[in-house]
Amino acid sequence: MTTVFTTSSTPTVLNPTVRRLLGWLNLRPEELERTGLLFASYMAFSIGMSWLEASSIALFLGKYGAALLPWIAIATALAGSGLGIIYSRLQSLLPLRKVVVLVPMIIPIVLILLRFGLSIDVELVSGLTFAGVTVFLLKLWAEAIYTIADLNTSITANQLFNIREIKRTYSLVSSGILVADILSGFTLPLLLGFLGSNNKNSLYNIIICSSIMMIIGTVILIQLTDRYRQSFPDAPRKVTTSTQIEVGNRQLKGPLRRYSIILVIFFVISQLLLNLIEFQFFEQLDNQFSAEQIASFLGIFNGFLGIFEIITQWFLSSRLIERWGVFITACVLPGIIVLLGGLSLVDLITPLGGLLFLKFFDELLRYTLVTSVDPVLYQTIPDHLRNPIQTIRGISTPLATGSMGVIILFTLGLSDRYGFTPEFQARIFLFQTVFFGVGWLISIFFLRQGYVKLLVMSAERGQLSGINFDLRAMKQAVIAALENPSPEAEKRSCIELLSQLYPESITEVLAPLLTRFPQELVKPSLEVMLLHPDPQYVDEVKQLLRQPNLQPDVLAVALRYVWLTQPNLDLNQLRSYLRSEVDPTVRGTAAALMLRLGSSQQRAEATHALRRMLTHQRERERVMGCKALGDAQFMQALRIYIPQLLQDRSLEVRRAILKAIAATHLEEYYSSLIRGLYYPSTRNASMEGLVSLENEVLADLTALATNPNKPPLVKLHAWNVIGQIGTLEALDELVLNLTTSWGATRRNILRILLKLPHERGINAVLDRLDGRRGVESLIDQELILIGQIYAALVDLKQDILAIHSPSQQREPNAGQLLRRALRYQHKDGLERIFLLLRFLYPSSAIQAAAYCLQSDHYSNIARGIEILDNTLDIPHKQAVLTIVDRRIDQEKLEALSELMTYAPMLPAERLRDLVALRHFLDDWPLACCFHLAREARWNLTADHTLQCIRHPTDFVREAVLSYLTVASPRALIKLLPMMQSDSAPLVSGHARRLLKRVEEQRRLKEAKSGSE
Repeated sequence: MTTVFTTSSTPTVLNPTVRRLLGWLNLRPEELERTGLLFASYMAFSIGMSWLEASSIALFLGKYGAALLPWIAIATALAGSGLGIIYSRLQSLLPLRKVVVLVPMIIPIVLILLRFGLSIDVELVSGLTFAGVTVFLLKLWAEAIYTIADLNTSITANQLFNIREIKRTYSLVSSGILVADILSGFTLPLLLGFLGSNNKNSLYNIIICSSIMMIIGTVILIQLTDRYRQSFPDAPRKVTTSTQIEVGNRQLKGPLRRYSIILVIFFVISQLLLNLIEFQFFEQLDNQFSAEQIASFLGIFNGFLGIFEIITQWFLSSRLIERWGVFITACVLPGIIVLLGGLSLVDLITPLGGLLFLKFFDELLRYTLVTSVDPVLYQTIPDHLRNPIQTIRGISTPLATGSMGVIILFTLGLSDRYGFTPEFQARIFLFQTVFFGVGWLISIFFLRQGYVKLLVMSAERGQLSGINFDLRAMKQAVIAALENPSPEAEKRSCIELLSQLYPESITEVLAPLLTRFPQELVKPSLEVMLLHPDPQYVDEVKQLLRQPNLQPDVLAVALRYVWLTQPNLDLNQLRSYLRSEVDPTVRGTAAALMLRLGSSQQRAEATHALRRMLTHQRERERVMGCKALGDAQFMQALRIYIPQLLQDRSLEVRRAILKAIAATHLEEYYSSLIRGLYYPSTRNASMEGLVSLENEVLADLTALATNPNKPPLVKLHAWNVIGQIGTLEALDELVLNLTTSWGATRRNILRILLKLPHERGINAVLDRLDGRRGVESLIDQELILIGQIYAALVDLKQDILAIHSPSQQREPNAGQLLRRALRYQHKDGLERIFLLLRFLYPSSAIQAAAYCLQSDHYSNIARGIEILDNTLDIPHKQAVLTIVDRRIDQEKLEALSELMTYAPMLPAERLRDLVALRHFLDDWPLACCFHLAREARWNLTADHTLQCIRHPTDFVREAVLSYLTVASPRALIKLLPMMQSDSAPLVSGHARRLLKRVEEQRRLKEAKSGSE
């Protein structure tokens, strides 16, 4: 039976050494091949780009000097923007897989053409040769392809890896350029020596070597994209980014708009400094060395720089960000730029030495610390606005490059006009470097303020889970918001936020503020402080007790804090609170503390006080008494009142006693908590109590949830409680039952796992099911079941069923019901597939696709298919795209041929095959199978019939009885006496009617035989 749904995927078998290495690299086995191939492709291509950069700058400086570098910056801005537009246009004309291999294929081809252009020494105009123009174009091409190469690698990685995989893999892929810096840096001098370092043709030949390395990287990329063809959409991208930018701009309001503007300014200043430092660095090299020496020096410089970049990126970046926070880490590079620039201005460092250090630290920290900080800065921006803002950054960065070129040209022109010396001109550029460095620091300061403001707003809206934020900056800003005048709602959100981020140190923050808070804020503050009480701050709480007119609920929480943090205090002070005139909230709290911490006599007094409360006529007295029992941790003699309280006429009392049972861990009444799930009035209280008991009730909840005879709604709430418990054992139960369950149960478990905060459910599934391979196996199972449904729809066609109709005029009603039921089960299977896809891909994309596919308009359906085509990379992606499209059943069945083999069957055989799959069918399609067998008079196997007569669903048993009236009247006569006592009225009533009919037929038969 279950072998029908066995998929062909098997886990990768790796030896322990490789598994340890993957663990050290934070990779999963199924990610190894993709990561390794993309890393190798990017590294080979980057080696070629590094050789090209060194040789092109050497040729450019030798031909034109550093004075024309600003024109390169301006031209690069135009070329970079143009190439970006062309790249985006190609995605709308060609499938993405062709685009990502076509672009890196064209780059070395253009490079080879430029190499041959260097050999054409034909004068075009006075003093300008074709080779000279080619040198300018070569330098421009070398600058422009960096952006395209990085963009192409980023897009390829986003297609090959889903959003959760890319967090682990992209840091390794992106380090390919760092490894390339090392290899290219130390091999370039060797290549120059081999090709003849005193020969300008050696630089020309380096260009050919660069092209060869780029071609090698492209070949690896072609193999990778062909091997993982399913990761790329088969159709060109139709959705343009202009619409997204327009929608994004309409929604960028208030703090989000200001933050986005500052974020763009942050990256613009970063790009300005990059170009300014690069110009000064190359100008100093041009003054000191020849072209061949520059190429050799840049090779060695990049090699040593690459070593430090690898060490920093792999071992220091994440640790520094974790220790210092995002914004302090972001300040490191501009701080060093300001420091070194200032030292060079006052002549403490020589110009060449200062610029050498500036260039070294700029390259080192920009591509390690700043790159690592980059994704975090976008985390506060909503998902649907993040891409448009990143697109704006992609446009503004090349413009910043061009702007810096204009600034440099203006400075050079000013120097020539007023006759500034080279030393004074160098000081002007250093002053500009310091100026922009200070501006970069200022932008970080404002960026931090906007960042924290957005985080607080996200916390107020409950949108904070699952994002990576700077905890240090967050804590400082939240404390400042609590200390300064601000609305009560904002302060309440800050308290809740602190309780999530810093539960252990929240008392240190809130205790000094208690006397300054209004009483509406004091109670939630004390409640979160009680989760991690600290005796050092008990004096601040005692000051509250001295305040007059303290609200009873605030007084009660303050009493609990004082006596729980100082259990050796004299409990006799609490006796005054046991008087009947004291508010029940305070009286119950005092009694609970005495019952929990007091001597025998004090416990007796507290027990007597609570007994009066539990038996009081007023509902509030009984409710507060039950809550006090929960705070007391144990009930002692008061447990005799529990049965009476569980039957109390007051709903609030029943809820309170259920919570008290959970708080005091009374195992003999755990069954009462379970029964509370059956009734809407007590369900929430029971769920809250069961969640607090965690693993103690896990076995009982699992037994309830997996019992086929229990009501579906009760089983659903049992699964919900297991999900809210959230322990490792609870997650194990959910994942285990996810793999063994079908239908509604699997759907409910999937929804519960997806709702768990911080993606705990998603990570639990991926960890316990061998990563994405296990999820893909579940998707394949659902596809196979859908394939069986399509096979039934094809074989049980409407015209075939009509032949077996008694009237032979139209399709039997049972046949219509069965086909309709199978259609509904097909929709349920698709829903489960979409839920499973959310474990691998962003929920927003999958939900958007599902929403579009529910439309009746084909344009919306096409949009949904396009979203899936651009998102999915599962092995059977094409099958999913086909079954969600408007195709006939036969075509959809053919699309699933890789997963299941379809063999046409006669209608009666197909119906028997469906009944054989009863464990995977929903209840209603199974019942329809028996109704159709009765109407068409098709025989079903005795084994399947007997098993279904014991089915937990009543209408399935009723359908089997109806079928037996035609198929086996003798067997029916034997079963009817037993079935008339069935617990379901539907079944027992039908059995009694059939038994009555059998009796009437027997009497008529006897009467007829007697008359004869």
